[in-house]
Amino acid sequence: EVRRWTAGSDAGLGEPGEEIVPHEAVVEAFACELPASFVARMAQATRKPVWINLEYLSAEPWVREHHGMASPHPRLPLVKYFFFPGFEPGTGGVLRESLLGMQRRGFIDSPAAQARLWHRLGVTPIDGARRVSLFAYPNPALPALLAHWRDGDEPVQCLLPSGPAAQQSFAWAGTDASAAASPAAVCTLGRLHLQQVPFLPQEQFDELLWACDINFVRGEDSFVRAQWAARPFVWHIYPQADDAHRVKLDAFLARYRQQIGEPADAEALTRFWHVWNGAAPPMDVAAAWDGLRAALPGLARTAQRWQHSLAALGDLAANLVAFCESRVK
Repeated sequence: EVRRWTAGSDAGLGEPGEEIVPHEAVVEAFACELPASFVARMAQATRKPVWINLEYLSAEPWVREHHGMASPHPRLPLVKYFFFPGFEPGTGGVLRESLLGMQRRGFIDSPAAQARLWHRLGVTPIDGARRVSLFAYPNPALPALLAHWRDGDEPVQCLLPSGPAAQQSFAWAGTDASAAASPAAVCTLGRLHLQQVPFLPQEQFDELLWACDINFVRGEDSFVRAQWAARPFVWHIYPQADDAHRVKLDAFLARYRQQIGEPADAEALTRFWHVWNGAAPPMDVAAAWDGLRAALPGLARTAQRWQHSLAALGDLAANLVAFCESRVK
């Protein structure tokens, strides 16, 4: 059961006059606060609910130390447990459907399934081109990267789900605003072929990730899906005040680099991610891309190993259920 309420309102859970009965497990997500009236009902229950604070995803070292930590309520006979998604044993893992791996293998092994994806998207695969999906926030390094692809020594087919990065890319290309607004906008400049694709439902976005050589992703959801895709990827983390996001970025890089076989490949990935996330000058992106491109064969193997290590953790939903079941009295 999922409930929504107005922040700061004790009466915001459910319909006016509706008495909401706490279940055996109560999950508050991402540090929201439950209404005080509902917490009081939890305390009055004969069997106290398992109370979970489902936290944000992070690779920072302290996550493992705090995962599962109990926090007794200062006044009421209740205990809240902190449940952290994560990337290592001793954390909650990340979200994954039980059949995702089988679906991915079926897609990769099926030229017909791949052809159906391209037909739905109106994409004609370009033989010999580096196929890139690019889903990002507005990025000062993007124009220089596009220019480098345009003038480079290999064809690049860049597929952009509708959004800020697509708008920025077509504006850079000089595409007429009305044409760029089309979900099927296309532009070819030099060796670069830009094509906008619709903002996709999750299942089709997964297929796009599976079908590309490298995926640029942003935020948290597509970041996780890129890892399950087992393809090289570039993460655009959500920018935070005072550059707090860089700590989280480097924490993930430190863990991911442990799976990379060649130190030069690890350095190439780190350098590009730093440029892409504003930790280095935007104009460094061309040289950073050349290094990343050379590292892609090794990073493809890394992506496979990383996916297997994530799978060994179990998935977040199943781990959360097991955690709650172990504490239901």
